[in-house]
Amino acid sequence: MIDVEAVREAMRSRDPRFDGWVYVAVTTTGVYCRPSCPAVMPARRNVRLFRSAAAAQVNGFRACKRCRPDAAPGSPEWNVRGDLAARAMRLIADGLVDRVGVAGLAARLGYSERQLYRLLVAEVGAGPQAIARAQRAHTARTLLESTGLPVSDIAFAAGFTSIRQFNETIRQLYATTPTRLRRPGAPRGALGAVALRLSYRPPLDVAALLRYLGTRAVPGVEEYTDGVYRRSLRLPHGTGVVSFRHVPGADHVACELHLDDPRDLTAAVRRCRRMLDLDADQRAIDAFLGADPVLGTLVAARPGLRVPGHPDPGEAAVRTVLSRRSTADRARGHLTRLVAAHGRRLPAPVGRVTHTFPDMASLACAGSALPAHRRPTMLALAEALAREEIVLDAGADPEHVRKQLLDLPGMGRLDVAHIRMRALGDPDVFIPDIRVRRVLYRLRAEPGPWRPWRSYATQHLWTTSADRL
Repeated sequence: MIDVEAVREAMRSRDPRFDGWVYVAVTTTGVYCRPSCPAVMPARRNVRLFRSAAAAQVNGFRACKRCRPDAAPGSPEWNVRGDLAARAMRLIADGLVDRVGVAGLAARLGYSERQLYRLLVAEVGAGPQAIARAQRAHTARTLLESTGLPVSDIAFAAGFTSIRQFNETIRQLYATTPTRLRRPGAPRGALGAVALRLSYRPPLDVAALLRYLGTRAVPGVEEYTDGVYRRSLRLPHGTGVVSFRHVPGADHVACELHLDDPRDLTAAVRRCRRMLDLDADQRAIDAFLGADPVLGTLVAARPGLRVPGHPDPGEAAVRTVLSRRSTADRARGHLTRLVAAHGRRLPAPVGRVTHTFPDMASLACAGSALPAHRRPTMLALAEALAREEIVLDAGADPEHVRKQLLDLPGMGRLDVAHIRMRALGDPDVFIPDIRVRRVLYRLRAEPGPWRPWRSYATQHLWTTSADRL
């Protein structure tokens, strides 16, 4: 249920913390906004509240041109929950409906289309097709504003099946035409780099987050130079390279995407957001953990500490297995050799990013090229992922995946915990490895009641451990 009084107070104070959680529609104007929209506050009788942008659109409202509610940070609820609705929302955000349709989404989740529709309408006020439609419109708007692609190409790149459907959707949702959405001075011609602003809920130390990723960069796949972190992406229709840059004083991360195929924009953006943990409700997390007697001082020292995810769950799993029981330098050396031998060279390298990480089918055939100390486990993992016996994606059930991974030879509980945290973005994983145990021993403390944010508690303990080295 939506707390109407809390939303009214957020509207009065222009509180951006509610952006993405709830959408405010005004019946007299036919427009829906963020709660923080700077427009004149409407009368209570003229306001309707919705759980999603898609629900507001289904009910006939169009996006506000001033606050752009369709570009608000996503609801953190879908990343925290592991139920069917949350898994469906994550898969839709990854562009699955555009690739395989609602029938494919339902099959992936093991439910009928009718069951899935009823559940999502009850949860967010719109069915899977309407949610995907809202997402397609936002992707189209991004491409119109930041690229020089012809409008007809943008329509199909965003996932629309016809130009007519595209034009009607843009007119309904934005009260304008696709051509008028183009910004003055926008580039013309072929697809180049797509410049985006990835919004987030403060606080977040972007520079520290990018440094964290940069210190673990694998040459060829990643690089970190002059505060810019860059890496390659394997996407549904091709490959890409993403660059992240900190913008001091801003509430967004500057992102630049180089894509082989513009149809991959939706999936690329979603994976980048999960990689940087940008949809987290960080104030709520910090308030909860900051009240803990053990973690309070650690949280106060690093407000906004995120739990980095990964854009390629298979790669994250392989890197986790290889890094366990090995030094960081040794693991990086093994990974660099694997990339050189089995990675795919990018058609257009960007900086020192020249390859994608090897796909699972290639690793399953790597044999003696894999490090001997973890070869059986890595081969079993790569084969299971290549055959889709184990599926690591936005719709995976963390508990089911945990049981499957533990059945693999040589796979330990700490390995599985790392994979759940990094590959699946599970916010409630405690990893009592040697670094965590040493910090707790130094603090003369025991693990506390940190659910449902144990992944963030672990990240704080790891960071504290690294500061002591």
